[in-house]
Amino acid sequence: MKQGVLAGVDGCKAGWIAVHRTDGAEPSVSVFPSFQALLDALPDATIAVDMPIGLPDFSSRGGRGPEALVRPLLGARQSSVFAIPSRAALYADTSDFTTIEAWYAAHRQASKVAIATSDPPRGVSIQAFGIFAKIREIDALLIARPDLRGRVFESHPEVAFCRLNGGAAMTLPKKIKGAVNPAGMEERKALLCRHGYEKFFLEQPPPRGAATDDFLDAAAMMLIAGRIASGVARPSPDPPMADRFGIRVAIWA
Repeated sequence: MKQGVLAGVDGCKAGWIAVHRTDGAEPSVSVFPSFQALLDALPDATIAVDMPIGLPDFSSRGGRGPEALVRPLLGARQSSVFAIPSRAALYADTSDFTTIEAWYAAHRQASKVAIATSDPPRGVSIQAFGIFAKIREIDALLIARPDLRGRVFESHPEVAFCRLNGGAAMTLPKKIKGAVNPAGMEERKALLCRHGYEKFFLEQPPPRGAATDDFLDAAAMMLIAGRIASGVARPSPDPPMADRFGIRVAIWA
């Protein structure tokens, strides 16, 4: 069965890394400076991306809803799913930060807004704040172009690996104290190979501006894009919720 163009996408230092292929051909890996550039290069792709899509006006315990549903599936890996604060917190400061002081000041402001728009009151982790610009990048595109909502889907690598592994979470962490864990990477490569990847493809150095774990996560996302295109992926929650712009809120796998 033809699936068309598939792309699995993850954020990376240089922008966005995509593992993509057309109708079962050999996969390729590319890095794009912006999500718009990725859409321009892959105009008809079904895209699964490791980035929150659909933002809440108010954040409840555990996040938007999808996060609380998928965490129990992941066992020791559940800390990889972090709560997304309110839309107001995400847009509290949209500057291009030129100094570390400005960055920390913006983090404090986002936390202040997040605390005021959550119950129980909750600030913003540094980890979450680090991807705010990328969340806004996709959000702005999906608000401006409703046509994209039928082919750009949120997923999550550890949820994807769990689904691809028959419902069993990965036993080893991808990283330990911020450093790549080779054993965890090998566990994930082996699973990806069972789903059709060639080992030599996964063993290649990632493109400049992307890390090895970004590359493997994007490879897993492409398999989820294939599941979405084939109609076998499932959203959490099912059916998806929607934010106030009508953008679907669900993690697909």
